[in-house]
This record gives sequence, C-alpha cells and structure tokens, in this order.
Amino acid sequence: MNIRIATEADLPAMTELMDLSISQLLKPYLPPEGVEGSFDIMGLDTQLVKDRTYYVVDIDTVIAGCGGWSRRATLFGGDHTSGREPRLLNPKTEPARVRAMYTHPGYTRRGIGRLVLETCEAAAAGESFKTVQLAATLAGEPLYTACGYTPVEHFSSRASNGVDIPLILMEKPVDTK
Repeated sequence: MNIRIATEADLPAMTELMDLSISQLLKPYLPPEGVEGSFDIMGLDTQLVKDRTYYVVDIDTVIAGCGGWSRRATLFGGDHTSGREPRLLNPKTEPARVRAMYTHPGYTRRGIGRLVLETCEAAAAGESFKTVQLAATLAGEPLYTACGYTPVEHFSSRASNGVDIPLILMEKPVDTK
C-alpha cells in the first residue's frame, strides 16, 4: 500500500472509484433513491487536488482508495455540489476539513481509510489546525468512530430527487506537537 498526493492525471481513475464506491458501499445504508441522490452531494472536488491536499492509495497498479483534507470552508461535496465555500479557514479558530474519502469496494477493510485519515490529520496538524471535522455518511461513521471522531450533529442534505441524505458532522482533535 502506497499513499501519495493525487495529481490531475489521477482524476479519471478517482472519478470511476468514487462512482463505484458510492453506488456499492451505500447500498446497505440507504434505499436505491438515497444512493442515487448521494451522487448530488458527493464526488470529486478538484480544488483539493489543486491545493495538493488530496491523496490516493495505490495497491500494485490500482487506486484502491482516496481522500483528503482541506484548509477551505467547504465541508462536503464535489465540484457540482451547491453551497461550496472556498474561503480559507483560520487554523487558530476553525477546524480543518477531512473530505471525500472513498475506498474501492474490492479493497475495503484493509486499512486504506485509516491510512488516509492519519495522513490528513498529520498534514492539518502540520499547518497548526487543532481540530478536524468531516461530514460522515452512514457507511463511513463506523470507521470515523473507530479512529476517534465524535459526532457533533446529525443533519441531512437534500438531493435533486427530493431525498434527504443523512450525514453526521464529526470532529477530532489533532496532535500539533
């Protein structure tokens, strides 16, 4: 397993991975219309790649997972998602964001998500952030809880098909030593 900063050359493979992850890994948690609606609020945020805060995990020649963090205010969503806020966060008073975590369905339960989280947390701490936040899906909540994140608020985001997609705002302090 190798983790590295994502590049623009990775965009097509990451998009394919995200689509597969959304369509397969959310099925046990949401009805079909909820999975369909999730594509509205999830997906690729190319700003993270431009900011060099997005990572891919390679296993052999396959991108098995991806995810990143952000010093920007947007909490979740892809390039196509409404309500994006590109404002830079103040690390003294605001939490960094962990964003767009996806694992290929064929590579789950191998430590990919944990590796991405640890890498993101260390990078955010390296830029003096004291806390990280994320918007967890129901499928992601068990991983984040196991990694020390605590729920702050349950909320939902309405998809274009009218379905409310449940999310959980979670946060974790990071070691800034």
